[in-house]
Amino acid sequence: MRFGQQLKQSLNKEWVFYYIDYEKLKSALREHHAWDHDAEQAYIGQLDKELDKVYTFQRVKAEEIIRRIAASEKEVNDAVASAQQETQGELSKEAEEGFDLLEEDLSDIIADVHDLARFTQLNYTGFQKIIKKHDKITGMWLKPVFASNLQRKPFFQDNYDSYVIKLSRLYDIVRTRGNPIKGDSAAGGKQQNFVRQTTKYWVHPDNIVELKLIILKHLPVLVFNPNKEFNEEDAAITSIYFDNTETWELYQGRLKKTEGAEAIRLRWYGGMSTDTIFIERKTHREDWTGEESVKARFKLKEKNVNSYLRGEMRPEQVFEKERREQKRSEKDIASDEQLAREIQYRVLTRKLVPVTRSFYHRTAFQLPGDARVRISLDTELTMTREDNLDGRKRAGDNWRRMDIGVDWPFKQLPAEDKELFPYAVLEVKLQTQAGGEPPQWIRDLTSSHLVEAVPKFSKYIHGTATLNPKRIKLIPYWYPQMDVDIRKPVSHKFGIERPGASNDISTSGNLDDDSDDEAGVGALPTANGIDDDDRLRRLREARDAMEQTEMDRQRDYGTLTNGNDPNTLDIEERVAAGRNRDDDYPIYDSDSDDEDDGYEAAKRKGGLTYYKKWAEHHAAIVGSAIWTGLNKAIPKPTPTDVGDGGFALGVPTWKQSGEVKRFKAPKGKRIHVPVRVEPKVQLATERTFLSWLEFSILLGSIAATLLNFGDTLSFAAAWAFTIIACLALMYSAGLYLWRVKKIRERRAVTYHDKWGPSLLCLGLFLAVSVSFGYRFGKGGIEGGLKG
Repeated sequence: MRFGQQLKQSLNKEWVFYYIDYEKLKSALREHHAWDHDAEQAYIGQLDKELDKVYTFQRVKAEEIIRRIAASEKEVNDAVASAQQETQGELSKEAEEGFDLLEEDLSDIIADVHDLARFTQLNYTGFQKIIKKHDKITGMWLKPVFASNLQRKPFFQDNYDSYVIKLSRLYDIVRTRGNPIKGDSAAGGKQQNFVRQTTKYWVHPDNIVELKLIILKHLPVLVFNPNKEFNEEDAAITSIYFDNTETWELYQGRLKKTEGAEAIRLRWYGGMSTDTIFIERKTHREDWTGEESVKARFKLKEKNVNSYLRGEMRPEQVFEKERREQKRSEKDIASDEQLAREIQYRVLTRKLVPVTRSFYHRTAFQLPGDARVRISLDTELTMTREDNLDGRKRAGDNWRRMDIGVDWPFKQLPAEDKELFPYAVLEVKLQTQAGGEPPQWIRDLTSSHLVEAVPKFSKYIHGTATLNPKRIKLIPYWYPQMDVDIRKPVSHKFGIERPGASNDISTSGNLDDDSDDEAGVGALPTANGIDDDDRLRRLREARDAMEQTEMDRQRDYGTLTNGNDPNTLDIEERVAAGRNRDDDYPIYDSDSDDEDDGYEAAKRKGGLTYYKKWAEHHAAIVGSAIWTGLNKAIPKPTPTDVGDGGFALGVPTWKQSGEVKRFKAPKGKRIHVPVRVEPKVQLATERTFLSWLEFSILLGSIAATLLNFGDTLSFAAAWAFTIIACLALMYSAGLYLWRVKKIRERRAVTYHDKWGPSLLCLGLFLAVSVSFGYRFGKGGIEGGLKG
């Protein structure tokens, strides 16, 4: 949708005169036939007037919201005090009605915050697009000049997190009628070993505020210290991941999800002055083992981290003070000490060093002391390099670099040392009882237009692959599609609604430029002539295919426990949306070394290598031409062309014009598509080979029996069956060895056998035909019957 049209549909009708007059500014660019200095100055004055209008209104509305929140806080406190003075038992009708009015008033304030955030986003986008249009039409460069004006009137830099936290606390009090759930909100202080079912999503920056406001109406913001005024630094979380920079074994293990794969990281909450560091180890367990993947950690003082990692401080010294104070049981201390011993041993023996840092601000939504439903939203996600490679001392001998802290976006760092992730990351963590089902609002949220499902997304994997392009050759499946815009139209009615009104408008659609002479200046780059919609659809199909694999695995193991029906989809599987297509090869092409590139390289090198490549190259061309000709010669039914309305007619015309079947990996890299390998896969491969072997032995026995008859016909038939048996034996052995190799490498290839059974049937048909043909040729039908 073009931006001008989107702006008209998305604006708040009550604020219509305070938005940027985008159409007027666009028309002004075409009024002057010759754009001169006077026209430029007049246009700048017009822009300044629009900016002043937007900035003034935004400031006024922000101050109004602050006053309304303060007034609501007083009313809520009065209502709670009045309710506590009443007799024990249910609230009176008047008190209940009072809380209902307060809840409605807070919902109205939440809608105002949502509308103001959307107002800010739309106007900021409008100014950016009109400046871009100005620079293109007039040939004059206005962008850097107007950027300074925006900095003087930064209407787009309001901190909505403070609104969210205050509204969350008030709404929780009103919703619980003055009895909010209390519990321990410590930042991991008592969480030693815990397991959660986690699903991950990307959230476009345009949808972040709306998403937070939706969630706070169901879960309160988890505040670790409610007595302290909100500080943005308190929401910062930083993790440093360790690996061996020669083998990258931890990266490879986490990417491939091999059994027992570990991730070792050091994490702290808040700024660089934080004294408590958490040493963590995440261990992946395959489901067939009967164990759960687990994260375990222990605390360590920052001043002791270097000596611990170097092996100078022994694990028993780490917990010496805790043992003296006896604040925890000896069993817990011994468990942490064993963990500390194992991590230290791995760091020293595997030569693990810091490689990647992840930084983000986290907003967590959870009932205090109740981890059954926990939602976290990580914004300003940034990955930075911590290694000392390329001749640069980033961390030096220290366990972390000290030239950055929480000063996002880390302008002091060179571009090659940081990766500013373009989206927020939403994690939905559930702990449901067997047979339980996630709440309906979570299912609505995760299937809405506000989020994009990205199964198995990892900050560490993405950051390490992005920051080390020359060292990391195996990349995650989402890596090649990072330039695809994930915004999408509203799929169903879901979002912030003002009490007594409906709001079906969302700004989450892709905002293209609406120039008359261009197809969309603001559109994202395309690859291989494929537009963003086609590429995004293919990316989502890849994610859905992964989820479908997970669903099939769970169904095979009987672990789908949502509701009474074991075949119902859980929250993570629901995003699969029933992909049912018979693709004969993976959606991603992991072979980065193009065949043509190898031929050209051999051509430059010359010699025997060139002649070998030349023969392979031309053999492939001839084989492809022959196969194409044979394929065209075979008569086939022609499908009816139903045009673009295929879906409306009930015909799934999923293959669109210009669509590619595979995503190519960047030069020198391979895309890793997670393939789950369980013992039953190996056993199925062996059973298949044994079945072929059994069939080959049976054919060999038939051939040996026919030899005993001694005549010419029996001899010919015996030869025919012997040849078929030998070919079947060699084919099945080769296929078995190939499958075992691909399973061991966890390659996403086509494992089903398309040709073997058909060729075997054809061979048996020919062998029998030889027998009958030989007999009938010798004695005719009557002779054949006598024989």
